[in-house]
Amino acid sequence: MNIRQFIHRIPDFPIPGIIFWDIMDAIADRDAFAWIIDQFKEEFQEKGITKIAAPESRGFLFGCPLAKDLGVGFIPIRKPGKLPRQTMSECFMLEYGQTCMEMHHDAIQPGERVVLIDDVLATGGTANACATLIERQGGIVAGMGFLLDLKYIPQIDPIKKYDTFSLLTFTEEDAKEKKASVAARQ
Repeated sequence: MNIRQFIHRIPDFPIPGIIFWDIMDAIADRDAFAWIIDQFKEEFQEKGITKIAAPESRGFLFGCPLAKDLGVGFIPIRKPGKLPRQTMSECFMLEYGQTCMEMHHDAIQPGERVVLIDDVLATGGTANACATLIERQGGIVAGMGFLLDLKYIPQIDPIKKYDTFSLLTFTEEDAKEKKASVAARQ
């Protein structure tokens, strides 16, 4: 399925100079959304995973249905103050500021194989913070899955040690075009 028609380039959001890739039409379309979840399932079903973890909020959109389809648990990773029990946190830099992510301190048992799912891989800061939280609890990051990989943004070195999978890749040319041309996995 060609899902590029469902992805929209929004310049200068949330601040000037940032390109925001709007994925909401891909979720609103039943067939596109089902195809996305099926592709993630195909990629990760043979990895022996026990949990899916995803950062709020758009990671939840893909992580929850994937966890259900794979028959594994789901771990929400949230911004500070959103989880009700004792948490552990990891702070990091975004392209436009600093933030922190939190996970319940007992969400993962040592040795559990966890796949991280999110909508966009940009610098890798969010993914790396989530992976650090998983590993601090003794979990194994068995892979990472993203709808979009923004290849035109340099990734931080720590993220490069993880096995990542993306359905769509955006290049420097895509970032400059009015209607981005995106190569989708067929």
